[in-house]
Amino acid sequence: MITSVKVILLALVLSLAAASVVLAAVACDLNDADRDVPRLFRESTSYKVVYVSIGERGGAPLLKRIENRLGSAYLQLYAPIDVPYTLYEIYRNKEKVGYIHGVNQKGQFGGIQIFMAQDLAGKVKSFYIQKISGKSAGKFREAAFVKKFVGISLKDFDSYDPVSGKGSGKIAEIPNPAPEMETDFYGVLRGLKKNLVLMNEFVFTSERGKP
Repeated sequence: MITSVKVILLALVLSLAAASVVLAAVACDLNDADRDVPRLFRESTSYKVVYVSIGERGGAPLLKRIENRLGSAYLQLYAPIDVPYTLYEIYRNKEKVGYIHGVNQKGQFGGIQIFMAQDLAGKVKSFYIQKISGKSAGKFREAAFVKKFVGISLKDFDSYDPVSGKGSGKIAEIPNPAPEMETDFYGVLRGLKKNLVLMNEFVFTSERGKP
């Protein structure tokens, strides 16, 4: 009887752990959207929350394409293709002016949550690290570091590999604000690319005239 109870408890723990992995892999919401959206997108007057999933937008072929674009160093997205991603559509009055989307990325001292605001051309308007741990974590939130990402687009990663840290162009010129947290610095860059790739597949490739 005791053995049976232990088995049941173990199964429950494992199922909860698996569920947390799924949520950690995908779910990434702003802690306070009413406060954070105007801060990330200053000209915004309102926003709409939209949920999109890989299953809805393209299924297994889309999942494979995303993973191929990210490369093996990112591993898999570790979530069912029907698990939703949270996308914030940003409006100025009645006109859509951009998007905000966040991703989770593994860091040296725990998870990193990286949010990115993009205009309708797919360029980064602002950059926000909602969650990061470590003694020097605050340096990744400093305005001087954040400003270096303004204007970045997915095309900038064509000449830079955020896994090896090698390449050229705008991203290669961005210095690590916390050299003692090198793992997290490259984690932030990989998270940025993952965010850009997902947004490219979810939004921009489905809109004519958008990158």
